Amino acid sequence: MRWLLAFLSLTFAALTHANATPTLEGHIDKVLVVKSEHKLHLLSNGKIIKSYRVSLGKTPRGPKFAEGDNRTPEGFYWIDWRKTSDKFNLSIHISYPNARDVARARDKGLAPGGMIMIHGTPQSDQYPEWYFSTLDWTNGCIAMTNADIREVWSLVKDGTLIEIRP
Repeated sequence: MRWLLAFLSLTFAALTHANATPTLEGHIDKVLVVKSEHKLHLLSNGKIIKSYRVSLGKTPRGPKFAEGDNRTPEGFYWIDWRKTSDKFNLSIHISYPNARDVARARDKGLAPGGMIMIHGTPQSDQYPEWYFSTLDWTNGCIAMTNADIREVWSLVKDGTLIEIRP
């Protein structure tokens, strides 16, 4: 009888602990990209839950000023839609440009650009996937391995805040 009581107590404790531990899905409330670290962090209630290595625009330092400058933007945006991509696997759109970006580009007489995405790497017979993760190669987007973008795709919902820091 004692063994049965001990077994039931341990089972109850294990199930209670399992239910108290949140899963990643549905709990990501912010995406943080730190360009200087080449990292994309998924946050829940201010705590980093998971991190990934990313590649940036060909000119990784400094904020995006205009279309074609090959820079990754800096600032606060939203994950606003997503699509599958023949070229880059999965793509998650970032709401660049925001009002500040538009004003900065307008002051310089330039177009701010757009279509900034978090996306995977090309499926290429010429270059293996690891090749792309060793350099900054995009036109301003944030790129990650195809396995990583599939995971981020499933964990981050449209409407999630994304902050991109220098």
